[in-house]
Amino acid sequence: MSGPLAGLTVLECPDGVATRYCGRLFTAHGATVLQAGPPDATGVGYGGSASAAYAAWLDHGKRPVARDLRQALGQAVDLVIAGQRPADVAAVDAALGAAGASNPIRLGLTWFAPDGPYAGWGGCDALIQAMSGVAYATGPKDGAPMLPRGHAPQVVGGATAFIVAMAALIGRDAGWRGRRIDVNILDANLCFSESGAAGLALTGDKVVRRGVNRFTPTFPGGIYQASDGWIGVTALTPPQWTALCDMIGHPELARDPASLVTLQRLNAADAFDRVLVPAFKTRPAAYWLIEGQGRRIPLAPVPDLAALPRTPHWQGRGSFAPVPGTASAVGPTQPFRIEPSPAVQSAATEPATAPDLPLRGVRVLDLTMGWAGPLATRHFADLGADIVKVESCTHFDWWRAFDGPMDGDPPPYETRPSFLMVNRNKRGITLDLKTDAGKALVRRLAARADIMIENYAPGTLDKLGIGPKALAGATPGLIGISMGAFGAAGPWSGFRAYGSTVEQASGLPFVNGEPDDPPTMQHVAYGDPIGGLYGAAACLVALYGRRHGRGGAVIDLSQVECLFQLCADAIVAQSTQTDLLARSGSRHPLSLLRAVAGTVAPAAWIAVSVETPAQWTALAALIGCPGLAPLKENEPDMEARLRAWAASREARDAVDRLQGAGVPAGPVYAAQDLLADPQLVAAGFWRRAERRFIGTHITPLAPYRLDGRTPPLVCPSPTLGEHNGPVLMGDLGLSRNEFAALEADGVIGTRAVMGSLQ
Repeated sequence: MSGPLAGLTVLECPDGVATRYCGRLFTAHGATVLQAGPPDATGVGYGGSASAAYAAWLDHGKRPVARDLRQALGQAVDLVIAGQRPADVAAVDAALGAAGASNPIRLGLTWFAPDGPYAGWGGCDALIQAMSGVAYATGPKDGAPMLPRGHAPQVVGGATAFIVAMAALIGRDAGWRGRRIDVNILDANLCFSESGAAGLALTGDKVVRRGVNRFTPTFPGGIYQASDGWIGVTALTPPQWTALCDMIGHPELARDPASLVTLQRLNAADAFDRVLVPAFKTRPAAYWLIEGQGRRIPLAPVPDLAALPRTPHWQGRGSFAPVPGTASAVGPTQPFRIEPSPAVQSAATEPATAPDLPLRGVRVLDLTMGWAGPLATRHFADLGADIVKVESCTHFDWWRAFDGPMDGDPPPYETRPSFLMVNRNKRGITLDLKTDAGKALVRRLAARADIMIENYAPGTLDKLGIGPKALAGATPGLIGISMGAFGAAGPWSGFRAYGSTVEQASGLPFVNGEPDDPPTMQHVAYGDPIGGLYGAAACLVALYGRRHGRGGAVIDLSQVECLFQLCADAIVAQSTQTDLLARSGSRHPLSLLRAVAGTVAPAAWIAVSVETPAQWTALAALIGCPGLAPLKENEPDMEARLRAWAASREARDAVDRLQGAGVPAGPVYAAQDLLADPQLVAAGFWRRAERRFIGTHITPLAPYRLDGRTPPLVCPSPTLGEHNGPVLMGDLGLSRNEFAALEADGVIGTRAVMGSLQ
């Protein structure tokens, strides 16, 4: 098999979706993946032929071998993927200890950390949605939270595991001696809510439930009905809101200065929607899409799951393909395209001694902003790479401050929790990227880098001559990636977008919600952290290929295509039937019971998911209805009995009783609740960092362990231009006089006021 990972051999123990998806990523890029025993379709997808088709999508290209682990390990392998229970990982460790010889890297992938209070808990996708803070804000304002459907949490866990496994394999070639990696699915999914949790500790701002398609702090940031379908709308900044009001023929909405601040608009959302809702119904979705994007407003197409693969933009990019081994099923392809660079391999220096972290010695030029790009580079930073984050003097990272005042003491752009969360362990500099001198310095930084990552508005850096293709073409062996929402090629490639836009365009809103709901979103910016995961994964695939003689690469990643991976089970299911996939709130076709129940504490809910007859029987015995048969038609009755049982109990007591009986259950957390979660507290997931302007603040650690240890917090996020001197004089060798001259000319420094945002 060809591909950047050709020559790698991976042994996968195919238990849940997470392990199988991680193995799929290896297969898709050329590795040989052996499965210890044949997998099946039980518990995956949407049932029947849809489950079989999704299993075929997960397992295409893999080769089953002996189920007996010791016999399977008789073949030389580089990596073993084990999971998804601690006992399964322990069994692999025992088999590896007995085999002894090849000593491959072992990747353990479990629902919860194997050594904390939840180590013995039963896990499932619904519980992770509840406990990671995602489900809390989904659904009607005055009802219970809604559990998003599908296998997205396991896919996120598998992709996160792939990142750290690739780093370990690259590090092994450079002398890193680690052999055991542990990832748990709960921690991996905290990427959606970690900034909200840590932000609470810094500012006191709590996440509140605002209703369907309303999420703090953005309004409008949801899906509106057009005359012939649906249109995704996000207006975050004052210029975007003003342009939106003008576009719909109501410029008076933007004349009130208070309406220019997104959070104030959100607090008056009902009043604004009395104008917005009828306005968008007057024209077709295609009109609003083109008109809005022409005005630099992030509007999105919102195709249903049947229309999605037929969309010309995605057809042109080859985003979907038939699932081999099925009659008619269609599934998503990989969300990034790696174009080999004609340049020869660079002569990057390797560390003289065995590195303490697998990516020590790797250099990354970080030209990213917001959430997706900085999260991709944070994974590199956590795993030991040297990250130089470059911000424009006049348009610095917009996540420092997307609206409101820029002046203050301390400067507001130095206090935003969201920026602090995704930029730890990096060095930061400022350059005026519109000057020849600033661009020349970027090129010099690229010349000593292994990877360049950018997620500016589409085409911005290309126009300046410092985009991925230009830098990779001038720098032998450089890997460059662009992370546009709709990719770097195709009729929609220039569309402006936020993480909300990405979710609106992905098909996911047609997976979730009640039957009569509009297409239902589940997060303020769901696409951002997912784009970050796949950005890191893509670069690591290319870096491994370069280390094995394949040269540099230019990578075209589409953040919308990344979300196709998370709803692949639904996309595959839709392709096997004519009628649109039915929506049913928290319920799911493969679950006997899937529900949220209130407890005695105000606004305290628990999530329960019954996947097997044995779990149903245990639940029935616990709540006092042992005669109720484990049938799907009995779900409403069991749901009512569960809610009555839970209503008189504390949430923690109810969860402990359910888990003790073998029934998967967990608390439904808001982001702020995560700070006190027993599992995260016991694991030391939340650490304190000291930073100028704000002092001590909470920050999360990486969602993986290497040989039992979490990668360290080396330094907090950089202040604006904090490392100008060390990078430009130290790394690039500028003299003090050269540095002073550039500073005087405004090429470096932070004297300019932030300009318009993306």
